Amino acid sequence: MSRLFGSVRARATLGATLVVAVALVAAGTAVLLSLRSNLLGEAGTQAERSAREVATELAIGTPYGELSLDVDDRPLQIVDEDGRLVAASEDLERISGTGVDAVKPQPAPTGDADDGDSDDDDDSGESLEVGEIGERTTVSDGSATIDGDTEDYRFAAVPVETDEQGRLTVWAGAPLSAEHGAVNTALTVMLIGFPLLLVVVGWVTWLVTRRALRPVEGIRREMAAITASEDLARRVPVPGTHDEVARLASTTNETLAALESSVERQRRFVADASHELRSPIASLRTQLEVAAAHPELLDLDGAVEDTVRLQRLAADLLLLARLDAGERPAEARVDLAGLAREEAGGRAGVRVRAEDDVTVAGSRGQLGRVLANLLDNAQRHARSAVEVSVRRDGEAAVVAVADDGEGVPAADRERVFERFVRLDAARSRDDGGAGLGLAIARDVAVRHGGTLTVHDAPAGGALFELRLPGAQ
Repeated sequence: MSRLFGSVRARATLGATLVVAVALVAAGTAVLLSLRSNLLGEAGTQAERSAREVATELAIGTPYGELSLDVDDRPLQIVDEDGRLVAASEDLERISGTGVDAVKPQPAPTGDADDGDSDDDDDSGESLEVGEIGERTTVSDGSATIDGDTEDYRFAAVPVETDEQGRLTVWAGAPLSAEHGAVNTALTVMLIGFPLLLVVVGWVTWLVTRRALRPVEGIRREMAAITASEDLARRVPVPGTHDEVARLASTTNETLAALESSVERQRRFVADASHELRSPIASLRTQLEVAAAHPELLDLDGAVEDTVRLQRLAADLLLLARLDAGERPAEARVDLAGLAREEAGGRAGVRVRAEDDVTVAGSRGQLGRVLANLLDNAQRHARSAVEVSVRRDGEAAVVAVADDGEGVPAADRERVFERFVRLDAARSRDDGGAGLGLAIARDVAVRHGGTLTVHDAPAGGALFELRLPGAQ
């Protein structure tokens, strides 16, 4: 069963069919009840009309033998105040539902006298004058057999006050065969039509859903092909419907583009990292091989420098890998003024101007790495002086590192934060580093919810501004 309804199209078809089925059943039930109510009301009206016609004849003094009791072969009874049948339809053989089961007139008991008091009240409390017909009508359902035919009837009772017989009640019935027939016909039509309508609804829903989901299937096939080929340059087709499916395709293509960019960036990173690692490793190996063959030629200082450089590069790559993996910084309170003085200590030509109580939440080690990288970059490009300022700007904490060097051209102010980028191609890798310092500083700033940008310094060099949310 789960496999049968494992597709969106099957579930949509089933859901639409069930909703329509419930709606049809509810509507059909309401129609049948309304039809039955209207037909019963019409039968009651016909019965009341027949009863009032006979009551009118009684009110004007028409004898029992001359009453219109056999019109349209409908059951009629005339009952006196004592519940005794005084007149009935000629062919009436059985009756129920009127409260009087007798079908033949019953003689009056000996000594029974009718005072003809027109002021007596009937069961409903309605007071009538002689020759007056009651306004209130009693309605009930029952059955009757006339000339061998038994049917269901709706009976109406109408009281009438006569001069000689006193209070009489006329019971007249209207057949319910038309009501039963109409209800049964409507029910038969529904039982035949509803399943056919549900089949049509299911079939149309199946076709419409298949058409609506055809672009989704195209997206799925293309995504499967992209996965199999590992070609992230491919894109899924975008239908021209401008609906949810089209937006899904557009979002999928945007995701593929971001994934392609990420993979390409990762590939460049691996290639650049391999290239950067190759030089110190090759240099260190050469020195060790020379030392192994000629110990007297060992350049110990050069080997140590290459080892330190290799160690720093490995630490930078490890930190970038952790940042790319989404490592969240610690939530410790860090005093930026104290951290700036600590990182600037022992550096020649570096001056610190800091406000008190400038704190942020984050990792002291990572933020110290940012300041160290900015100071290394500033000292590398400065002519004579580097200035560090720490201040508050509203709710933000700002650290600015300025030098008096050549500055950063406007066209390169974003590229300078890319990995393995060196703007000064004339510098060696030993002097200029691997080009990871500013990239690490930017990534750490972003992980702390801040920004790192570069502008022109007042002295004409570069001004790197680190802006972080202040600690609450």
